[in-house]
Amino acid sequence: MMAPQLYIHAFNISAVENRRLCINGTPWIWHLLEECVENAWEYWSVVIGLISIVCFLFAALPQLYVAYQNGKVDQALSLGFLLCWIGGDLTNFIGCYLTNQLSIQIVTAIFYVNMDIIMLSQFVYYKLKNQKMTKCSMHLKNFCVTWVLICITLCAILPSQLFLRNQFHSILLEAGKDPLGMIKLSGFVCGYISCVFYLGSRFPQLYKNFQRQSTEGTSYLLFALAMMGNCTYGLSLVLKVPAAKSLRNLYLLHHLPWLIGSFGVLFLDIFITAQFIIYRKQNKRRFSLVAMEVKPLLVDEEDSQNI
Repeated sequence: MMAPQLYIHAFNISAVENRRLCINGTPWIWHLLEECVENAWEYWSVVIGLISIVCFLFAALPQLYVAYQNGKVDQALSLGFLLCWIGGDLTNFIGCYLTNQLSIQIVTAIFYVNMDIIMLSQFVYYKLKNQKMTKCSMHLKNFCVTWVLICITLCAILPSQLFLRNQFHSILLEAGKDPLGMIKLSGFVCGYISCVFYLGSRFPQLYKNFQRQSTEGTSYLLFALAMMGNCTYGLSLVLKVPAAKSLRNLYLLHHLPWLIGSFGVLFLDIFITAQFIIYRKQNKRRFSLVAMEVKPLLVDEEDSQNI
């Protein structure tokens, strides 16, 4: 998953200056994202960006359900895939916070991390359960329930805290003070680190599928929604490329780690899609062969019983 970042404050003008200048902007986008959208390209960029957020928000749910149904998630998913994914979302959240992104972005990033922890906990739970370590499994199950309750509590508290933080930052900007400096650079570095994590997450899963010659126990919707999310996110960035060449180069440089991450992961997910198609065809062929071998045996048994 390449988590979406809109990077509204970090490029062009500050939020305070933008508030003064945004006269002809789209009202609902300004109130929700504090972004001044004044033309069709920028409007569709934001809409497509929001679609990508929705795709990422629901990407993990099908996999959680499939894992609950068959209890084989420890055999289907690579631990390296999950660890790299959570590493990418964690550094994404840190970068988002350090660069003073909008409340909606920070809350979304926190949600991603929480979903990752739930997926990782489910993986460990079934790993222990399948190894007959029932006592440890029950402790982990209780931990997962507690964690979900903590997440719900945080989601209730965080928006107000983030609103106060943004108000404080706006006051500093109005006073002519920029408290970020090197922190912005740190956030940008976090963007590159998260890019490496996201790209690296696919290789362990590709190897796991190849090793098993199967994708059983893995939900394709996990990767399909991630592909939709990365595609729409990358497209939302491309639609906002400035017309002026000098600004275009600066814009592309500023968003480079997120462009590489989104389109790079999208490219790797095409190979995972190919694995789903190839291995499922192979499994169907094997099932047909087994059925053809079993059928004559059943007929022979019926004939012998009749005699």
